[in-house]
Amino acid sequence: MAVESLTRAGSTMTEEARSLDARYLMQNYGPRDTLFVRGEGTRLYDAQGNEYLDFLSGIAVCPLGHADPDVTAAIREQAGKIVQTSNYFLAEHRGQVAKRLSDLAGGDALGWRTFFANSGAEANECAMKVARRVGVERHGEGCQTIVVLNGSFHGRTMETLAATAQGWLQAPFQPLPGGFRSVDRNDLAALDAAMGPDVCAIMMEPIQGESGVWVLTDEYLRHVREVADSHDALVIFDEVQTGLFRCGRPFAFQTVEGVGENGVVPDIFTVAKGIASGVPCAACVARGDAATVLTPGQQGSTFGGGPLAMAAADATLEKMARLRLDERAERMGAYLRERLATVPYVTQVRGKGLMVGASIEGHDAHDVVAAMLRDRHVVINACNATVLRFLPSLVIERADVDAMVEALSSLA
Repeated sequence: MAVESLTRAGSTMTEEARSLDARYLMQNYGPRDTLFVRGEGTRLYDAQGNEYLDFLSGIAVCPLGHADPDVTAAIREQAGKIVQTSNYFLAEHRGQVAKRLSDLAGGDALGWRTFFANSGAEANECAMKVARRVGVERHGEGCQTIVVLNGSFHGRTMETLAATAQGWLQAPFQPLPGGFRSVDRNDLAALDAAMGPDVCAIMMEPIQGESGVWVLTDEYLRHVREVADSHDALVIFDEVQTGLFRCGRPFAFQTVEGVGENGVVPDIFTVAKGIASGVPCAACVARGDAATVLTPGQQGSTFGGGPLAMAAADATLEKMARLRLDERAERMGAYLRERLATVPYVTQVRGKGLMVGASIEGHDAHDVVAAMLRDRHVVINACNATVLRFLPSLVIERADVDAMVEALSSLA
């Protein structure tokens, strides 16, 4: 078929998808005009056959790039055998994936145990339920408050939205569940003042992603562990976006210096996004009392830890570890931050590994994102009007970084 015919057919596909979206979907995402039909590595292809450089990777969901052959083969093989039974039965790969998470997080000496879910919000809800059960068992019914950080993002269920201390997100859905107390990030005194006998846990992202890629300092994270210990409370790290090799170690809590090989070790951490290369999957991983407090019937998930997701996660985690993508993320992240600093309208670059934010001035970040997609065929993201966010796959090349930065600079 001629290129012109392919383009015309692709335009028809895109228009049909746009029309159906507008008629039958809730409009909670706003209008969408690009239909991606194929991906390969760091590239996406729309219905018209146009190639795009992807610096979002499904919002940190495709760490090995698109259509990784090893993960694709694992998904195909599992889909051809069995997709779902239930959590009443064993499942291939499930125990192996839990062991891989334990090994990455410091090994058997720490006693990690995992609950599998489908999304970061579900994993975070499990973490909060666990923390409250531990608090009650240790200190009685009054110990159920969780301290969170202003600017956090933990999900969009009612409970995780209540933990997400951003007023503009919470306002349309009041009344929200209670039991949360928020403080400013990196403010040691505010954290100290928030603690009390009612606090069962402190919960935070090591890097606040959705609100602008704001990095919590090593001093602050060390203090979080110390103050939690002094109040017999738990530490929960939401590593949904920061975890699984993105920030230069398997988990961002391991990047904290001055406290040993494993950094600031939480009692509970959560992961999702890149764990299964795009197949819905998440995990709440706990140690100590938090690993054993739940009893049969207190927590469950119909699809969590199902055979298909576990096959994809097993293949994904094995390959990321084998390729040492944590080291690659650290190396390529440093190069990305260095190059972004040369863009004329960028005022600050921050982040760890390949989780990077850039503050800008003189442009609306949403307009930059739209122009990059429309005119330069590069996919990036905006946290808000002043911050661009970059979450490329962990197999990105220096040439990809150079091409993206050149496209950004051309918009000046």
